Amino acid sequence: MASSPLPAMTRATDAVGEWHGTLVTLAGELMLVLSVSRAPDGSLKAELESPDQAPGQKIPVSGIRAEGDRLSLEIAMIHASFEGRWNAAEQTWSGTFKQGTEMPLKLTKGPSAVKPIVAGLDGIWRGKIRRNGVDLRLVLHITTTPQGTAVLLDSPDQLSYAVPVQGLARDGRTVTFRLDVRGVRYQGVLTPDIQRMSGIWQGANYPATQVDFVRSDAIAASSALKRPQTPQPPFPYRAEEVAFDNPVQSGVHLAGTLTLPEGKGPFPAAILITGSGQQDRDETILGHKPFAVIADYLTRRGIAVLRVDDRGMGKSTGDVSKATSADFATDANAAFAFLRTRSEIRSDAIGFIGHSEGGMIGPIAMATNKKVAFLVMMAGPGTQSVQLLLSQNRAIGLGMGKSEAQIDRAEPVTVSLFKALASGATYEEGVAAARASLTPEALAAMGLPPGTDPQVILSQYGSPWFRYFFQYDPAPNLRAIRVPVLAMNGSLDRQVLPVENLAAIKAALKDDRDVTIVELPGLNHLFQTAKTGAAGEYVDIEETVAPVALEGMAKWINARFGRH
Repeated sequence: MASSPLPAMTRATDAVGEWHGTLVTLAGELMLVLSVSRAPDGSLKAELESPDQAPGQKIPVSGIRAEGDRLSLEIAMIHASFEGRWNAAEQTWSGTFKQGTEMPLKLTKGPSAVKPIVAGLDGIWRGKIRRNGVDLRLVLHITTTPQGTAVLLDSPDQLSYAVPVQGLARDGRTVTFRLDVRGVRYQGVLTPDIQRMSGIWQGANYPATQVDFVRSDAIAASSALKRPQTPQPPFPYRAEEVAFDNPVQSGVHLAGTLTLPEGKGPFPAAILITGSGQQDRDETILGHKPFAVIADYLTRRGIAVLRVDDRGMGKSTGDVSKATSADFATDANAAFAFLRTRSEIRSDAIGFIGHSEGGMIGPIAMATNKKVAFLVMMAGPGTQSVQLLLSQNRAIGLGMGKSEAQIDRAEPVTVSLFKALASGATYEEGVAAARASLTPEALAAMGLPPGTDPQVILSQYGSPWFRYFFQYDPAPNLRAIRVPVLAMNGSLDRQVLPVENLAAIKAALKDDRDVTIVELPGLNHLFQTAKTGAAGEYVDIEETVAPVALEGMAKWINARFGRH
């Protein structure tokens, strides 16, 4: 059978030009602009911009291929990719944008719509709003570029950053804007010097509240994050760049840092496993580098440490869009196998230190690797995952100003969503069941404004990682462990609640002869010394890891595997 020729617009040359499309995310609708040109050697090159989140910033596309009716992009700087096919009827490249999760994206030829220019407001504006007895900071970032005036909102106490704001307008001294993803409207009045605006913040799920914003450009410019524990050279130990492959999953090449104590060795060794979300080898979050601090402390005390960029981060490679905790467990075992090739390392004294999800990945890896010598769980889960998330949502929600009534209303819908995603014989069936559960009534109960696209929720939860997570029960893997285990939680942890999770871990490990369960007073989920444990404190606390947690791990490991 003869094949028909491809439409003219499917040739690679037709990818040249400017394209735009919209992603639907929990942060709202985000415009993407792709600019494709041809280099002197005939190859394609491209840049990506997100006018809604980073106006004026061009992100280099590290790889672009346009062959036949297919377009593929790799954007290494933001660990993202796009795979699409030409849709002749719509005249679009239609496909999937991957960045931790998968989101549909259509790219249409031509420039994106230009936002209106709103004069006189550029800068940083700070305010706060009180919800159910909790003060929540609000920060507006207003920037004008040739593409118009863009506004981003940070809510640090809700760990929400760079949320696009819509409809900014100014009529004399009156300023208005919307936050569509939360159904919020604001109208304020500027002072004559344009340094303050006072107005009303109101939404479908929020009573009208007075919110004042103060212009604070000078404050923002002078405020640098202080992180005194971040290790600085010279170091009294050896630090070596290392790399190795995951032999059971193709395309996964892992890179990291191995720190070795002074002396001949061989040394006991710890492999650090990061928490949820893609992290670099230092587990960098909000300016903190917890794993760099832990590695430095342990190595100074005679324990070698291997910390690795998660697949798809830093210098490590590998697709994460469909990866689950079970896949990440194979990465941990690949790191273990690598250390066993090193003469400086005691092959019988290599263990895992897992933080948060890392405390779940460690036992998964140990189910097929009986040579792991020890396990340290830093805020690792002990309860079933759905229960863990419900407890987490309640604790964090209260700290973010939600009422008990709001949480009670959303919880049944959340349970239905989680169970739907875990159901079905395949991932696709689970996503279809989850989409069906997100009725307008369900979305309203979750506090989302009318007309919200269910894709807003599915862009966060509709991934293979979450499906696996919702199905996971830590108990069976923990029950099989017969090596020393240290399980630590901070008493102020609001993400992995200490009382219920430590009790579940203790119960699952009842047949293990060497188990230490510790609740550390006054520490949060990051093991910082905290006041309330609320997520909004993470960035404000200068301490990265409390000394009591560092000392506890070092002494516990050395008591079992150190030199006596």
